[in-house]
Amino acid sequence: MKSFTKETAERYSLALYELSNEKSEQLEVEQSVKNVISILDHDKQIKNYLINPTKTSENQINLVKKISEIIKAPLLLKNFLFLLIKKRRIFFAENILKQYIKLSSEKRGEIVASLVSSKKISEDEIAKITKEFSDLIGSSINLNFKVDETLIGGLKLQVGSLLIDSSVKNKLKNLKQSILEN
Repeated sequence: MKSFTKETAERYSLALYELSNEKSEQLEVEQSVKNVISILDHDKQIKNYLINPTKTSENQINLVKKISEIIKAPLLLKNFLFLLIKKRRIFFAENILKQYIKLSSEKRGEIVASLVSSKKISEDEIAKITKEFSDLIGSSINLNFKVDETLIGGLKLQVGSLLIDSSVKNKLKNLKQSILEN
């Protein structure tokens, strides 16, 4: 059984996808959605203000207008975010937008993968890793990259339900478990 949050995100993301496809703005909307997700991930104050139910709809709409101006978001995305505010669904915005990216990738036949590293990796290295895994899997990969310094060293790659964890943190955890078992 799906949770209300997941079901809501899927329903709204599908609506946004179909509208953007219908208006032939899919690529522009997708790029702007990625920009909005990036802003929400990197600026917790903006995210908290936007999803705060005690803030007035008018203030939230003004914030969305400013963000839309900065990232030059298509009118469709701006109106979609206004709708979420008016329907009091803005709390789900991040989940909806991430589901939209996932849906867009699936419709293009891409596989969404997540790469987590202990340090910053250059764009060239990310492109090389993406190409190698795309060749290995035989399908296009949309790679999301994050830095997690708690890994100490190494990488974690997740493609669907497959997780490859070569991080030092994981190796230490396995070593600790092994010592405790003996």
